[in-house]
Amino acid sequence: MDGTALAKRIRADLAEEVRVIGEIALATVLVGDDPASQVYIRYKHRACEEIGMVPLDRRLPAETSEAELLELVEVLNADDAVDGILVQTPLPAHIDESAIIAAVAPVKDVDGFSPENLGRLLRGEPLHVAATPLGIMTLLEEYEVELAGAHAVVVGRSNIVGKPVAQLLLQANATVTMCHSRTRDLAGEVARADVLVAAVGVPHLVQADWVKEGAAVVDVGMNRLESGLVGDVDPAAAERAALITPVPGGVGPMTIACLLQNTVRAARLRRGVPA
Repeated sequence: MDGTALAKRIRADLAEEVRVIGEIALATVLVGDDPASQVYIRYKHRACEEIGMVPLDRRLPAETSEAELLELVEVLNADDAVDGILVQTPLPAHIDESAIIAAVAPVKDVDGFSPENLGRLLRGEPLHVAATPLGIMTLLEEYEVELAGAHAVVVGRSNIVGKPVAQLLLQANATVTMCHSRTRDLAGEVARADVLVAAVGVPHLVQADWVKEGAAVVDVGMNRLESGLVGDVDPAAAERAALITPVPGGVGPMTIACLLQNTVRAARLRRGVPA
């Protein structure tokens, strides 16, 4: 499943939407100087600029207090020129990430991580869905993977990927099994999956011979080894799977595209512009 090609098409469509809607701004907040976070912010800014969106870069020193960060979030919430807000994580250890995420106005929470947005997803009434799960579902739809009645297995239970994508799969009428570090017989659970989503951050945790013949496999893992970037699934699983996402070039580009998509949606919602 080629995430790079699909993401390119989505960005092209979004560029046209931005041209019609007018100026749309995404504010990113980075606290400290974590090298990986700086790279991610650059990617997001570049993607914004490519579709004509305005990236607003807000950077704070690592010693910034939780109260100071909350104050900035409230300023951005109140700023009518800001359509979306993204607070880059991880935050410094002295700051409560949950409190910061909860402070972002739900309509501007384009990450989809706030308690309200997660709760709306659980109710089947999503406002913004986290970009990676949204990208996964978009890929499965693009490649016409039949979800109704399928047995989907999600390996990983994070609030960012595992839990939201499980809810989306349920809402698509799949029967969902969630697995994690304490799952007994992980290989056996994976072997029953018509659709497998691996999102644990452990290189090649899912072995090729675990994968069911003809399954659709979504590898969310982005693990950096000396040999390069690898996923959570052994690439040899491609010999058994009907469809599989490459690493890199699968879920990663879709995450960025769907973040931009959420920001355009936020602009439409805030301005009352129909989709």
